[in-house]
Amino acid sequence: MNTEAYWSIFINASLVNNFVLAYFLGICPFLGVSGKMETATKMGAAVTFVMLISSICAYGIHALLVAINAPFLQLISYIVVIASTVQLVEMFIKKMSPTLFRALGIFLPLITTNCAILGLALFQTSKAYSFSQSLVYASGAGIGFTLALILMAGIREQLEFAEVPNVVKGTALTLLVAGILSLTFMGFSGLG
Repeated sequence: MNTEAYWSIFINASLVNNFVLAYFLGICPFLGVSGKMETATKMGAAVTFVMLISSICAYGIHALLVAINAPFLQLISYIVVIASTVQLVEMFIKKMSPTLFRALGIFLPLITTNCAILGLALFQTSKAYSFSQSLVYASGAGIGFTLALILMAGIREQLEFAEVPNVVKGTALTLLVAGILSLTFMGFSGLG
């Protein structure tokens, strides 16, 4: 059992060891959905929800698999839970907000293959977090993921109004900004 304080787990997951900007997990939606602030915020909320549900399920699955001495089924079990949760989120968004569903496009079903969510389940298991610590970890990771998306979306929206040389427009500039954001978040490493 891990005895790390809740605030420390939250700060580490959201800032110090940010899944996108420190571990480089979840780069696909980070680069693909961060063009507009509204889309980035809603994608962050969807990923945070899936992280919370996956964290709860991963805790239970891990306890069950350890009890029946079948830890080798851990990875496939996590993937099934994540895929199922994403399908539920996708159906909910499609029903409640067809506009958002179209705006998120292919990136919504790609939450299933978002390595940040699978990483969350594997990291919390390897750190031996309790149930409440797992929830705090998932919340911190989801908020950190959303923060990274919102920061990137805000910068990209402002860059639309800037005079940028043609040589770095588009993908090159996006990757450059992502690298600078990552370096910025490395400054939080002293907090952990």
